[in-house]
Amino acid sequence: MKNILILIPLALIFLLTSIVFGRIGGGEIIFKPKGAKDVIFSHESHVSDIGLKCTECHDSIFLTKEKHKKATMTDMRKGLSCGACHNGKIAFDVKANCSNCHKR
Repeated sequence: MKNILILIPLALIFLLTSIVFGRIGGGEIIFKPKGAKDVIFSHESHVSDIGLKCTECHDSIFLTKEKHKKATMTDMRKGLSCGACHNGKIAFDVKANCSNCHKR
C-alpha cells in the first residue's frame, strides 16, 4: 500500500511534466526583417512534419536565436543559416520562393 501511495504521485508528476514539456521544440519563432514581410519559423513543421532531429540544426547550423537574428538573404544564398538546407537540393531554394517564408 505504501508503494502505491508513492507511485501514484510520481506517475502524476511524470505525466504533468511530459505534457508541459511535450510541445515541439521552441514553438514558432517570428523574425522581423527590415523591408520584407515577417518570417515565421515553425519547429513543428521541421520536426514533426519533416522528421528532422533537433541536433540536425542545433548546435551546428543554429547556435542561438540571438546569433541568427540578423541572418541576411546574402548569408542564406551562401549556404549559411536557413540556406544550409534551403538551397534547392535539400529543401526549396530561398532564392526563388520568397513567399514560402515571408508570410506576413
